[in-house]
Amino acid sequence: MKKNILKVMSMAVATVLAVTALSACGKKAEEEVNPDLPTLTMATNAEFKPFEYLEGSEIVGSDIDMAKAIAEYLGYNLEITNIDFDAALTGAATGKYDMAVAGITATDERRKSMNFSNNYFKASQSIIVTADSEIKGKDDLTGKVIACQEGTTGEQYLLDNEYEIQSFKTASEAVASLRAGKADAVIVDNAVAKALSAEQEGATVVLDEALTEEAYAIALQLGNDELTAKINEALEALEADGTLAKIFEKYDLVVD
Repeated sequence: MKKNILKVMSMAVATVLAVTALSACGKKAEEEVNPDLPTLTMATNAEFKPFEYLEGSEIVGSDIDMAKAIAEYLGYNLEITNIDFDAALTGAATGKYDMAVAGITATDERRKSMNFSNNYFKASQSIIVTADSEIKGKDDLTGKVIACQEGTTGEQYLLDNEYEIQSFKTASEAVASLRAGKADAVIVDNAVAKALSAEQEGATVVLDEALTEEAYAIALQLGNDELTAKINEALEALEADGTLAKIFEKYDLVVD
């Protein structure tokens, strides 16, 4: 963690930094900066509604609210940087950021290069198709072109099963490819699939069949057991007092 990095700045400069883009690779946001507190740095990819997305220039979503609650519980300022999904994972793995929170599935392969917190949300991979598509389930995907977001477990599923795929930086771009007739289907996490499809004004639908069952966790640098333990303590407390449930309910997310 980068402790007390704002002590050397005047309050006026700190206020400006809290609302200004500070990096060429992504937008940073600091929440109610207290110069007497250490700063928890977080990478995300704000292209994953309802977990993290942009409302104007503001990064919002259930993961963002959760991260703010964790930082408040632990007594930290929170600094959020919005970057590509792959870069967020790499940033956490290398310690460039204290953590990455971006609807990240804690796979066995990823555990080889980074720490993970306790799971905080159950997810699944779902299929988006056009409303008039002949694709009704997984069995109909054979021989089709399938779009996905690069670096995700959805992409890995498609690669493992040797589908013909198109990989994009964001799930929104994948849906745009579907709408343009360049792809036959999109594979993305279920809650995200529903949110994206709802924006298409009836042009797309999400199929009922789930391709995988997964769980989201917070990614940290491999071996950073001290911070991982603190994050887990915060998650357990926020679950116990109902804070997590309220956050998920706010974004119409169903928790099993």
